[in-house]
Amino acid sequence: MTHPLLQVRDLRVAFGGKEVVHGVNFSIAPGEKLALVGESGSGKTVTALALLRLVQNAEITGSASLFGPGPQQLGPHASLPPEGALAPRGGPSALGQRDLLSISERALRGIRGDEVAMIFQEPMTALNPLFSVGDQIAEVLELKQALSKRQAWDAAIEALAATGIPEPARRAQSFPHQLSGGQRQRAMIAMALACRPRLLLADEPTTALDVTLRIQILELLSDLQRQTGMAVLMITHDLNLVRKFADRVAVMEDGHLVEEGAVACVFTDPQHAYTRKLIDSRPARDVVAQTAAASGSPVMRANGLRVGYAVPIPGVRGWFRKGEFVAVKGANFSVPPGRTLGIVGESGSGKSTLALAALGLIPYSGELQAMGRRWGPDAAGNQAIRRRVQVVFQDPFSSLSPRMTVEEIVGEGLLVHEPGLSAADRRERVIAALADVGMGEAQSFVAGPSQDEKHLLGGQQATRSEGARGQYFPGLLQRYPHEFSGGQRQRLAIARALIVQPQLLVLDEPTSALDVTIQKQVLQLLQKLQRERGLSYLLITHDVDVIRAMAHEVMVMKNGEVLETGPVDQVLDRPAHPYTRILVAAQD
Repeated sequence: MTHPLLQVRDLRVAFGGKEVVHGVNFSIAPGEKLALVGESGSGKTVTALALLRLVQNAEITGSASLFGPGPQQLGPHASLPPEGALAPRGGPSALGQRDLLSISERALRGIRGDEVAMIFQEPMTALNPLFSVGDQIAEVLELKQALSKRQAWDAAIEALAATGIPEPARRAQSFPHQLSGGQRQRAMIAMALACRPRLLLADEPTTALDVTLRIQILELLSDLQRQTGMAVLMITHDLNLVRKFADRVAVMEDGHLVEEGAVACVFTDPQHAYTRKLIDSRPARDVVAQTAAASGSPVMRANGLRVGYAVPIPGVRGWFRKGEFVAVKGANFSVPPGRTLGIVGESGSGKSTLALAALGLIPYSGELQAMGRRWGPDAAGNQAIRRRVQVVFQDPFSSLSPRMTVEEIVGEGLLVHEPGLSAADRRERVIAALADVGMGEAQSFVAGPSQDEKHLLGGQQATRSEGARGQYFPGLLQRYPHEFSGGQRQRLAIARALIVQPQLLVLDEPTSALDVTIQKQVLQLLQKLQRERGLSYLLITHDVDVIRAMAHEVMVMKNGEVLETGPVDQVLDRPAHPYTRILVAAQD
């Protein structure tokens, strides 16, 4: 190659005069896969958004030169006629060099989504809730490729099918809230790839996907690269994904690019201390032995648990009756005291539906007991049981009210379950719950932090937590969720659940939105709480490494059915079902 596809020089991004990205330099060749890795707040997402000037109220300097295809690339591209959603890029009009940071907004609009596309991290906020996903993909094709509505709709279905989404024609008619997290992510990927861009900026494109679908998406991106020479800048905290997909890796810390090189070289011989810290952040197992806490009646037991949803029937028959989609088909399980049952499976396998039933939030048939009593939406004595069964959701930012302070969020459960507490007693309980998860107001809460642990949070000094070390936040109780990082918000969510002294925590993908170092901290915290309090966990995840670290028993689900269950070492080290073997192999 005589020139790269994208060349970034001295990229700096500042907000209100405060610089958050400091002179970043990198380049991407046509057909190359570059991974940008780092912790939350390292500046990697801001760097990608700045390339398309999508960061509001930001001062962006430097250059980001996008080069047209050279003669060696132009020929193969020109020989492939455009077909529907997946028309190859390239042509005489694409030749030349343009600085994405200095061209006009009108010129940049012609590049966005066409030559340079982006997959955003959170599809629920990136997709329009008022339009079906098919309409949103078709709109891109109508605007960028001048297809008719019929052609654009057919191409949108093909784009969805290319991402591996089941029943693409039916899913195209669904609104974002009617899809699972993984299905929404695939719809976002289909939208970004619809016009076959020359450069794809992928911000955590597989965060909400299970391990098998991650491999499918990586294979899809690789196929498109072979066909069109598309380059990918992938932003991720999944180091396994980087090993399997990327050609080169660039490591960011606090807005600085600290290390860059070929994946094999960086992972086998990292030069920077921060890179070594990321590589060493694989979840570690530190739970009570399987035989130590198995006595006693199960805190939750299910026998023949079945959950079905009404779905419309097409045609005249749908005027008179509804069909049924069975999401969970006769599941049997039990959660002993002080132990963890891990449920693993792909998107749409029924594991989140099972979690909703376990929380007593949706109707079901069959038998479900919590604390030895019948449990469900219409069961008597629900409030008493609900105190014993609490939940930690996947995305702490959306599960914590932005209008409530930390004291109000954590103490809310006490208003319901212990209304007789005085305000002073309630505050004392809130402070104790926050201390249990490693967060406090008093500076003495942290013993001897080192200088490299200190950072600024909302203009106040704080300290990072490693394992049992706490975090110091002046004015903690009066702060709001947006003033905390993702890992800190997840600690607040755990404190909110713990304050009512539950016996069972339902953990719905508690670490999937966190980078590897924060994920390890949260898992260490959950393991510590289980050892000290004898808590039981129902852990929903698609991450086999998290299951290995946390679970005593594991249950594998696919299409609503339980395929395999047993001790974690038996199921993961000697899987009996072919699907389980695929899951384990995809994670390794």
